[in-house]
Amino acid sequence: MTTTGMVAPAIVHSLTDAVLVADAEGRIVYANPAVHTLLGHDPAVLRGRPLTVLIPERFRAAHRAGLARFLETGAGELLGTTTQLPTLHADGSELTVDLSLSALDGAATAVDGAPGAGVVVGVLRDVSSAVRLERQVEVDRHLRATLRVTAALAEAPDADVAFERLLPSLCAELDWDAATLWQPEPCGSRLAHAASWSAPGLAVPALQADTRLRTFVPGEGLPGTVWRHRAPIFVEDLWADSRVLRREAVRADALHTAVAFPVLHGDTLLGVCELFSRERRPVPPELLDVLAGTGRQIGQFLARLRAETELRELADTLQRSLLPAHLPTIPGVQLAARYRAGADGVIVGGDTYDVLPLPDGRWMVVIADVCGTGAEAAALTSMTRHTARAAAAWGGGPAEILTAVNEALLREQDGRRLRFVTAACLVLERRSGRTRARVVVAGHPLPLLRAADGSVTEVGVCGRPLGVEPGATYVEVPVELSGGSTLVLYTDGVTEARDDDGIQFGEERLSALLGEHRFVTAAGAVTAVHIAVEQHVRGSRHGADDLAVLALRC
Repeated sequence: MTTTGMVAPAIVHSLTDAVLVADAEGRIVYANPAVHTLLGHDPAVLRGRPLTVLIPERFRAAHRAGLARFLETGAGELLGTTTQLPTLHADGSELTVDLSLSALDGAATAVDGAPGAGVVVGVLRDVSSAVRLERQVEVDRHLRATLRVTAALAEAPDADVAFERLLPSLCAELDWDAATLWQPEPCGSRLAHAASWSAPGLAVPALQADTRLRTFVPGEGLPGTVWRHRAPIFVEDLWADSRVLRREAVRADALHTAVAFPVLHGDTLLGVCELFSRERRPVPPELLDVLAGTGRQIGQFLARLRAETELRELADTLQRSLLPAHLPTIPGVQLAARYRAGADGVIVGGDTYDVLPLPDGRWMVVIADVCGTGAEAAALTSMTRHTARAAAAWGGGPAEILTAVNEALLREQDGRRLRFVTAACLVLERRSGRTRARVVVAGHPLPLLRAADGSVTEVGVCGRPLGVEPGATYVEVPVELSGGSTLVLYTDGVTEARDDDGIQFGEERLSALLGEHRFVTAAGAVTAVHIAVEQHVRGSRHGADDLAVLALRC
């Protein structure tokens, strides 16, 4: 083949590569037999038809502009090069080919009896197999990258942190230069900017400034289009695509290509991710399918993480409602308390404590432990606390208070599964500079009194747990808190805490701890107990129980 105006008929006719010759009007003046093999078109039928019958619709405008420029200037971007392009097969499908273009000098070109003034000749070679292999490699790379992104998000403590890590993880793994994340506003009518990211050393100030000012409704811009169709979209030329509303910004930052995909949980849109590249890069349909799957996978993960976060927040709120917001001030008595939730996965613990000033100048102090955890246990914990408060406000002593709680729990359970409560309750009064208390214990660990000389004794008589036996009676034991003494109330999460060998912290260890330390504050006693238990269970395979400690020091 030459470019001197004559195409050698015999040589061209026998080539296995498809050859096309077109005139200045863009009409096909020659097609060799290999065109039928490659594209399914009869060469004889193609003659006289425009080249656009072989060009996908989206590329026809560029083809016409390129041909006009060549005819006017004699120069063309594709001349003398080999370019990979999609071509239309006779059955309507697209086939990727390598296209090599050469210019003819305009002399008459006669091939196989079809005269015509050919100006360009193109040689087409099937590369679809190689392209499919390349695409598969690219898809596999992105699938592996998606797994790494999900693994990175799995380490996030909550949904907010996961969303912060999403953009840098995606761009680093999928090799994009910048990204934005959009999320529905609380009202759900618009998408608002949630986050932006750019590769280290690569600033995109125009895009970021423009993005922070925008919102999108469904169908508006790239984010809104993704929102409406719930599917990824690809824009190879951001500067020319009418769907891009930030063309000035992307042009200023020299960004050329973008892909956007939805983050979905079922049919619910959690967000839209946009990825930008400074290089013009093709995005095969297979990759869009991968991104669609990626968006759903990330969406399921984030939805679960968000639900877990909301559940933890709800549990924290509920747990705080079962404990006093702060401890009141009792003249001449220091108060301190410490609560620690149990093992991971426990929604709400069953331990509670309370200190309540009474109308007659006395004070009620109670600590309780409900059997079990979760919503039902929380309901019983709340009932225990508020029933104790009501009975104390009516002027009852500690025995009457726990009797009232016992009756309320029995009424509540009403033949359902038994849930008992253990509790220690005391009513404290200050008179003539002396502090006295009456103590009642219902199935609970006995409070420990550390005297000023360091001796430690148990206080109270252990009665039946609450919510088990109708008509149960409880014995009040008087206690005097002299100067320098500390009364410690605690739940079994302290003494039953087990190390990795299964050995419990135990009552003896707790008594020894209180006796060995010279506490000068109630907070010092509570802190020492908490630290000792934490050290005992560190690294233990055994699940931790709830723990509550309440100390009174005179």
